Amino acid sequence: MSKNANKMHLPKVTRDDLFTTQEMRDNQNKDYIEYVPIKDIDDFPNHPFKVRDDQKMIETVESVKENGVLVPAIVRIKEDGNYEMVAGHRRKRACELAKIDKIPCLVKELTDDQATIIMVDSNLQREQILPSERAFAYKMKLEAMKRQGKRTDLTCDQDGYKLSGKKSVEILAEEVGESKTQVQRYIRLTELIPEILELVDNQILCNNDKQKMALLPAVEISYLKEDEQYTLLDTIECLQVTPSHAQAIVMRKRSEEGTLTADKIDEIMSQEKANQIPKIKLNEDRFLKVLPSRLKTAQEREDYIFYCVSETRKRELKQKEYAR
Repeated sequence: MSKNANKMHLPKVTRDDLFTTQEMRDNQNKDYIEYVPIKDIDDFPNHPFKVRDDQKMIETVESVKENGVLVPAIVRIKEDGNYEMVAGHRRKRACELAKIDKIPCLVKELTDDQATIIMVDSNLQREQILPSERAFAYKMKLEAMKRQGKRTDLTCDQDGYKLSGKKSVEILAEEVGESKTQVQRYIRLTELIPEILELVDNQILCNNDKQKMALLPAVEISYLKEDEQYTLLDTIECLQVTPSHAQAIVMRKRSEEGTLTADKIDEIMSQEKANQIPKIKLNEDRFLKVLPSRLKTAQEREDYIFYCVSETRKRELKQKEYAR
């Protein structure tokens, strides 16, 4: 019998085996609640959702002062030993304003992609989400889903989940309750310069004294080169108008052709838009009292009023000629 046959293969004993119990070692991989000092929690990298000190925040601060934080935040431990906020940035800010130095946290062991998906999903429950926030959130989650899709243990391929036969963008659209096209539109907004993206946000913020840009023209503008966008921004500020969808389509086409100059942008933006043409508003109840009852439709009534006005105008002109 060889010497090797008589040797016993003993399991390797580590320091953790000597100084921790099996229960403690099992709990290392489990989620747990801990009161974490706020100073030890870093914000999520490139967090797309703004934390605003608005009326909602004031209400949250008052609630925290009276009742504490009822729903724990979600954090993970970083390599440097600090914590990273995954979900709960507004609660953390409310604690800071309420002079509370610790916040209850659910500590989870998460990969970067898992943390990104949880961060996005938890924040999409907010009452008001700006287009810019939605744009970067959708982009971050979609990229995380695609990276997860490359892992063979998740039975996914690069474009999506093999079991469902759907692409990641289609799954994302279903999860957020949007069409695939709408999700792609929002993600395109991330190609806008910050100043133009702010114009899109103004649609939601209802800043009546500020310029606003609708989603569809903004999507078209996102295909312009950066310098072209800044030239357009100068024109917007000069003329105090934003492009219509039709104007944005023309500018995108010119950009792709390489013919979108500053003069061409001024020319396109100087064209009168349909919604800028002055409209005459009439009191319908007042006119219905004097219009013939045979006029059943709005178009018939409009044609009759135009005829009456034009005939009256002709008589006035004739009277002026006779008076000369």
